This record gives sequence, C-alpha cells and structure tokens, in this order.
Amino acid sequence: MGENPEIWKAAAMADHFEKIQKLPDPVPGCPNFRRVPGYKVYCCGQPTIAGFEAALTKVTGTAYPKEGKIIWFNLRQEPNVYVNGEPICARPPNKIGEYAELGNVTRDSAKADEEEFIKVIEGRAKENAGKLKFVDINKAEKEIEVKEVVTLSNVIEGLKAKFPGLVHMRIPVCNSAAPLETDFDILVKTLIGTNINTPVIINDQVGLSRATTGCVAACLFKEFQISASFEGLVETVPGVNLDLLKMDRYKMDPNKDALFRGEFEVIKELVAELKDEGAKNECDKVIDKNGPAKTGGTGIKQLRENIAESKLSYEIMDDAAQVFLKSKIMDNIHKYFYIIVFAGYIRDAVDAAREAVDAEKKSGVALPTSGKCAIPASELKLTKTFAQYMEENASFRDLIEAGKGNLQWERDMPPAALANLEGLAAKDFKGNLGNIIHDIYQTAHVMFGDMPQGDHKKRAKYRFASKTIMRILPAAMKKEIEGLIEAKKMTMDLYEILGKCTWVEIK
Repeated sequence: MGENPEIWKAAAMADHFEKIQKLPDPVPGCPNFRRVPGYKVYCCGQPTIAGFEAALTKVTGTAYPKEGKIIWFNLRQEPNVYVNGEPICARPPNKIGEYAELGNVTRDSAKADEEEFIKVIEGRAKENAGKLKFVDINKAEKEIEVKEVVTLSNVIEGLKAKFPGLVHMRIPVCNSAAPLETDFDILVKTLIGTNINTPVIINDQVGLSRATTGCVAACLFKEFQISASFEGLVETVPGVNLDLLKMDRYKMDPNKDALFRGEFEVIKELVAELKDEGAKNECDKVIDKNGPAKTGGTGIKQLRENIAESKLSYEIMDDAAQVFLKSKIMDNIHKYFYIIVFAGYIRDAVDAAREAVDAEKKSGVALPTSGKCAIPASELKLTKTFAQYMEENASFRDLIEAGKGNLQWERDMPPAALANLEGLAAKDFKGNLGNIIHDIYQTAHVMFGDMPQGDHKKRAKYRFASKTIMRILPAAMKKEIEGLIEAKKMTMDLYEILGKCTWVEIK
C-alpha cells in the first residue's frame, strides 16, 4: 500500500456510513449518484454490488444499448473487497475516517493489495467463527457474519455478463492536491476512441472531491470531442450563432468576490503565461456544472469556491487548525491550477486533432463548403500526452510550487490604528490597558465589517485581539508570555494574556 503498513496490518473499514447520502433522489446502493448537466458524465461514491447494477441500469436507460461501451473510473487509493455485497476497504489503522491520503499508490499496487486483502479478510473471519470485525469511519467497532467475500475486480467481471462493454479503470489519486500529470494521461488514453455519447462514470468513496475532479477532466475531454468533431459541421448550419456555443466566452457573476471567481495571484499569472483566458473560462464553466445547484450543477463540491470558503474559515481557526487548513487550501489551489492547464492542453489539442487526420482519410471527412473536417469522435487522436505538454511548459510547475501559497493569510491592520496602539502601550501599558482593548476591538469592528454577524465573526475578532495584544506587549512581558506559550503553560488567548499581564503576586 505504498507508504502504508503491510496489508495484513490494515484495518477493515466500511465504506458506507450514516448520512453518506448528501443529495436528493438517491440510487439505492450507489451514494450520491448524479449526472453532470449537459454531459454524459456521471459521479458517485463506492457502490454496493447491487448499487453497481442500479447505476449502470440508470445510465443505459432505454436509449443506450446495455452492450455498448461504458467507461467507469475508480479514483480511490484504497483496495476494496465486498463482504455480503457491501464495500469494505483496507486502511492503515492510523488513517480511519472519511478521507485518507495514502501516498504513492498505483493501479497495479492497488490491485495487488486487493488480492492480498481478501486473503486477510477470509483469514480473520476464519479465526473468529466466520465473523469479521471491522470499523466505521468514526472508529466504532462492528462485527458481521461473513457469507460471501469477493474482490472489486471480480465484481466488475460479474457485471460484464449484463454490460459486456463495461471498461473499469483505476486511477488512484490523492484527495486534496491535483492528480498527477500521468493520471490525466491515463484518463485521456482510456477515453480516446470513445464516442461523444459514451457514458463515463467516476467514483471515489463518497462522490465528493476526487470524483468531482475526475468528472471535470472528463467533461473537458468531451468538450475536446465536440469541438474537434463538430465545429466545422456546425458552421455549415444557417442561422447558428457560434458564439453561443463557445465555452470560452463564459463569464462569472462580476459581483462575486475575487476569490470566489478563482482570481488568485498564481492563477492570474498562469492565464497570462497561457495567453489564453478561454482556458480558465472553459474550466470555470465545467467546474460550475459539476458543483451544487447554486452554480448550475447537480453535485456537492464546488472545486473553485471551496477554496474561497476555506480561506474565510481560516481566519477563525486556532493555530493548529490553521496549519492543516492552510495546507488544504494550497493543495486545492494546486488542483485548480492543474485543471486550468489541462483545459489549455485540451484546447490546443483541438486544432492538432483536425490536422492529424491521414491525408487519404481527409477527403472523406472534409466539408465541401468550408474545407474543415467533421471527424467522428471515436477517430480523434491526440498528438502529445499531457505529460509531454507539461515538459514543453515546465515553467508552469515552478509557477504553481512558488505561487500556491501566495495569499493574504492575515488581514492588514491599518497603519494608523497600529501606531496608535503601539503608542498607548509604550507610554503606559497597564495604565492604558482599557483604552488599548477598546481600540483593538474598534479596529476589529472595521476590519471584519465584511463578515456577516454571528459566531464566525466573533471568533475572528477575538483571535485578532489575541494576536494584536501579543504584538504590542512591552518587551519584557512579551518575552515572558512567549516562553509560557512555548512551554505549553498557557495559550495565545486574549483573556489568558490579560490575566498574566494584570496579575499581581502577593508579597
């Protein structure tokens, strides 16, 4: 399991849990199943055995042949087995929960671990009178009588009896940061040769971040197919306004905060480097379609706006939580950056795909009125991989590594307000303490005026007050309190600091 303990030490964890279903109209056994509006792309959590069939039946419906090609991507890092039809995954004992980052996991290593894990499950059940002990995401221990155990791979093989065109591809990706460049290439390679109406289903454990990221990439590939196949054909239709069909003309609500529009400094630098604002516009349109209803989608996670929401939460967290959240925010900016770059790669590939048609075939697909090619989607080729594209644009890698943390993590205090507080503290800290506290909160009231009233705003102002009082403490007092905080005898809390500053020892 990559950096994980040996598979025989792994804990058995149930994939499903109470309240896993976060969307209306559930498909039984397939958590959070939904279709991305405008695309034959579907997203979900890890299904039960019955849930697999229910999802495939819904996807094919009455119009798409059950024997037709269906692409199913599994983006999980954990190996899966099915006990009595329910999915159980292998997790390191110290990584039980809804999400886990498991390091460098490959398709081959996940499949090999799966083959070993079923032996582990069978062995544990045999030693326990046919019962398996496992945990849920809350670490609660449970036990079940084992009637049937089967690997995920064998579940897929069984489904092919009813759905012989099913192609199941594992692409183990991490939960927070971007997929690897080679992960994008595996997705593209699997989709090359498919038709525009070929269903694509993507799952992770719950149907959240990883699956949504995969769906965005799949939708961008569908856009490549549409543009490369039909643009020449559409131009021959009288009265069609081509501008209405172009995804790169998408404009977000200008009244949205800049962070919610994805206008991070490193993203603005990327758009300038790409010399193609359309790549971000197209990417944002697809992200919105994959998001919740408020941005035009049917999903749960909004990959771009989630970054801004996390950034707002950052201001009210304690130091330990801020360290974790800062890492998550930077990972998500890294992901957003790479999806835009992938959109740029796909847009470049459109013209190249038209030119890549063999000369002898060109006459058969060229339109007589314009000379442009209307190539069947299943015959489209890409002339370079995404990894090769990134090698040609290696500066993008340096740009994101240097720029993903380029955010204003703390609000700037107005210089005049800071000078006033420093002056009061220098003149007579204890004597002016009442005025200092008053002025700190008056400054906080102005600085956090954009936040809605409520607990979040109170916590943000209190945290600001705690940091500011530390900032203006007289040197000797500051040194003493910093020592106590470092020794974990107190915390950087406003009331604790004030208590220490005003405490008078009885002599």
